[in-house]
Amino acid sequence: MGADASSIRNIAASIGQAGARATRLGPVVVMKTAKDIEGTAKTMAPVDTGNLKNSIGVERTGDFSAEIGPTANYGIYLELGTSRMAPQPFMAPAFDKHLPAFEQAVAQLGEDALNG
Repeated sequence: MGADASSIRNIAASIGQAGARATRLGPVVVMKTAKDIEGTAKTMAPVDTGNLKNSIGVERTGDFSAEIGPTANYGIYLELGTSRMAPQPFMAPAFDKHLPAFEQAVAQLGEDALNG
């Protein structure tokens, strides 16, 4: 089987388009998942005054990255527990809940980009 220059150029163009689609849609997938995790964490967070729940947010840190979590300084102690207090996790379960959908979206994005 042989390949001429035009078929190689077509393959190269398809790969370039796939990369462009992934670059355009990838950040959308990341931020949607981050917002979903934020919402779930807020519903799962233990509430006394509401400060912890209200401090949970999302910050976009790059095209393909985001930080999700509370700004309340005691959030880590509730999440992980201490020697005197059992953990009351809210971030890890929220992340775990949305990870499969994120993985599926990324796989679909890759498949669509290559076939699209």
